[in-house]
Amino acid sequence: MKVLLLVNGYASSVTARSRVLIQSIIAENHDVQLALTSRRGHASRLARGAASTGTKIVFVLGGDGTLNEAANGLAGSDCALAPLPGGSTNVFARTLGIPDDPLEAVRSLLSAIDTNQIRSVGLGEVGGRYFLFHCGMGFDAAVVQQVERKAALKRYAGHPLFIWAGFNTWLNHYDRSSPRMSAKHGDKFINDSYFTVVLNTNPYTYLGHRPLSLAPAATLDNGLSLVVLRTMAFKPVMSVVKNLVSGKQLQDSNTLHLADNLPEIEITGHKPFPYQLDGDFLGEVSSLKFTWVPEKLRLVCPPLT
Repeated sequence: MKVLLLVNGYASSVTARSRVLIQSIIAENHDVQLALTSRRGHASRLARGAASTGTKIVFVLGGDGTLNEAANGLAGSDCALAPLPGGSTNVFARTLGIPDDPLEAVRSLLSAIDTNQIRSVGLGEVGGRYFLFHCGMGFDAAVVQQVERKAALKRYAGHPLFIWAGFNTWLNHYDRSSPRMSAKHGDKFINDSYFTVVLNTNPYTYLGHRPLSLAPAATLDNGLSLVVLRTMAFKPVMSVVKNLVSGKQLQDSNTLHLADNLPEIEITGHKPFPYQLDGDFLGEVSSLKFTWVPEKLRLVCPPLT
């Protein structure tokens, strides 16, 4: 089978040795070509080009940002995406139950390909770009922006860096004096959001080995989930964080608005707000409209263990 191994050599966990070993393992039974990304957006173009020339599978060794780009290049084609963990967190690969060790992961994915465990899954879409697991707006995106400013440290201090960025953003880099945006879905209108997340899968992210579950109903087979944080006061926010870390399911309340299986969501800023897509900071916007698109991406899915 003709396959492509697409590698982001700058990703946190990618080494020359792991790349060579993975390529050798795939090459045992498949015709594999190697492509290295060199700039932002390159993975989308490489994946799209592979799909147009008869490639059946694109293995992606990189972080969630590279995986998102590749998914955008493959969406709507018959070429399937096979995620390999190469970043600091690897949210999407871990959500699928793919091992965090890249050599174990490639063997698991090859076994799934051999047994035809490939299916079409739904994606979220916003502003002409698809996302695999979530879009964060407001405080969440401001934290990602701070992490990206320290990108050189991600290889050595991934999760501690996110924790530091969270506290630093809270204290110095985010306006907590008033709500930043409104959220609308169906006949529901929430006008006081400080932090909004639209999810296509769950968990939201991982803290070490611990999943942080915002929306258990979010899967690749139904609509989008929405989580709106309606205050930035310290005590209620710390209560939400405590529940996330302890694994307690969040509840709709005066602090949080939760909704699941939504076909469309509209977010409007009271002023421009930052946003990130699958962990990739994309700047500030005044509004965003989300749509869930079923069966848009062919995906290699090993059985969950």
